[in-house]
Amino acid sequence: MDTVKTSTDMPIADLLGALSFALDMTEGQPRGHCVRCCWVGMHIGRQIGLKQCELSDLFYTLLLKDLGCSSNAARICQLYLTDDLTFKGDFKYWDGSLPQALRFVLSHTGLQAGLAERFRAIVNVLKDGGEIARELIETRCFRGAEIARMMRFSEDVALGIQNLDERWDGTGQPAQKSGTGIPIFSRIALMSQVVDVFHTANGREAALREVESRSGTWFQPDLVEAFRSVAEEEEFWDQLARKDLQKILYRLEPAQRARKVDEGYLDDIAAAFAKVIDSKSPFTSGHSERVTVFSDLIAEEIGYSPDQRAWLKRAALLHDIGKLGISNSILDKPGKLTDAEFGEIRKHPVYSQSILANIEIFADIAPVAGGHHERLDGKGYPNGLKGDEIDLNTRIVTVADIFDALTADRPYRPAMPIAKALEIMADMVGSAIDPACFAALRRALEKVDQPAAAA
Repeated sequence: MDTVKTSTDMPIADLLGALSFALDMTEGQPRGHCVRCCWVGMHIGRQIGLKQCELSDLFYTLLLKDLGCSSNAARICQLYLTDDLTFKGDFKYWDGSLPQALRFVLSHTGLQAGLAERFRAIVNVLKDGGEIARELIETRCFRGAEIARMMRFSEDVALGIQNLDERWDGTGQPAQKSGTGIPIFSRIALMSQVVDVFHTANGREAALREVESRSGTWFQPDLVEAFRSVAEEEEFWDQLARKDLQKILYRLEPAQRARKVDEGYLDDIAAAFAKVIDSKSPFTSGHSERVTVFSDLIAEEIGYSPDQRAWLKRAALLHDIGKLGISNSILDKPGKLTDAEFGEIRKHPVYSQSILANIEIFADIAPVAGGHHERLDGKGYPNGLKGDEIDLNTRIVTVADIFDALTADRPYRPAMPIAKALEIMADMVGSAIDPACFAALRRALEKVDQPAAAA
């Protein structure tokens, strides 16, 4: 490894805006959903006269509103026997009415299951639907607020995310707050979300109709009036439809405020998104953090400097960010994957590399994320790299990733003892994994075990 990027003053929006595309994937939304919501919500905020400091917090509430979205994906698959990505994407069209709720449940539950299994799932959802919805939304919103705090955002931003699904008339979730008891950022974010979903699908008139039809129920009437005023501007819609909206959004004053992005803050951002990644599946809970620990142990044995190790830690924390775009119906499947399902799994390093490559300050870790399933013999994926085409950083993360996969529970088998995992990996040396990296892992594990043995 030749260079390590130093800390810099930069608009933090550049970093978080790009990472928000990962949230779009796991929420089943078209790319740029959070960015478009931010554009809509900021115009509403300015229309109602929010102060500049409030607009800054609103900006990040909108951009990061879906921070907790991965945390209920596994539960959705379990309850509805369905693909969580499609379920989440379609759920945003639900208007809250009972007839539409019934149609939604019948059209989204157990489509790939047997008839008896599907019938039981539908009965369970219809019987306990209210409590199920509250549970799913509570998990999502509270987890999102927790991660926002990890990222050093204000309590107003955290609470804006936590109360995203509350409605003006008190019929929202999870706490059924109403009126001005709901934070203003949450009220604006929910409306902005509905505007984007219906505008993206069916155009501006559909978005306007949907917002107006929910005035006084979902939405504060004064905010609906503010949106009507915003919607009269042709430029608002023209900009909203642009593919480069992200660049235009960053010209807004809150996005231009540079925060000190030092090494510690980058670590916090990476660790926070690792929480988002690992929340996707109960079988990968803590995976990114453990891979980071094992990668660091290997790097220390090999002789990496402190700066190099800090860089590698961020690469390890974010190596699986592309899994946010894979359905839990595949990630958590207990049986053998079909060829089509394995084809979907093989896309996750591609997604990881694509997301990180578009973030200037993380671009140099993108190849590690994209290559951690490559093999020295060229039989890995996604690009069939081999030998020296795979750099040392990627080889380290690959060894750490395989070791954690073997020693953690998986949907298709329980965790292996360390000795058994190392035995299996020893047979992979030279073909799949790097000999020096594997030897460094063994030495590091022996050192960790020595104090325990002495005790």
